[in-house]
Amino acid sequence: MVIYEVNLAVAPSVEESYRTWLRAHIHEILELEGFQSARWFQPEPPVREDGWVLHTVQYELASRDALQVYFDSHADRIRSDGLERVGDDFSATRRILGEVIPVYGQTIFKPGRMFKAR
Repeated sequence: MVIYEVNLAVAPSVEESYRTWLRAHIHEILELEGFQSARWFQPEPPVREDGWVLHTVQYELASRDALQVYFDSHADRIRSDGLERVGDDFSATRRILGEVIPVYGQTIFKPGRMFKAR
């Protein structure tokens, strides 16, 4: 499993239309092979000091290979669609998180160690 995380900052002037586009965009991404789910978060605080609104979307993929297919075959087209809609009124940073240890059920985290609750 791989998490592909996209962190967004959106100008207040386009926030409403960007949310509408982002909802459809997430559904479009989930139609691609290998994408299993998505979660859309609003970080805390939800607004930067300059007024830009923050969003984080995490996509869960079956494998790193599936993410590479997205980069090679779809990313440029899909990213350009967002740029055409809002231009410089948003910014995005991305990161890839690879699973190290699968943990199921409720977990308790302590510094340097991970425990599963009884």
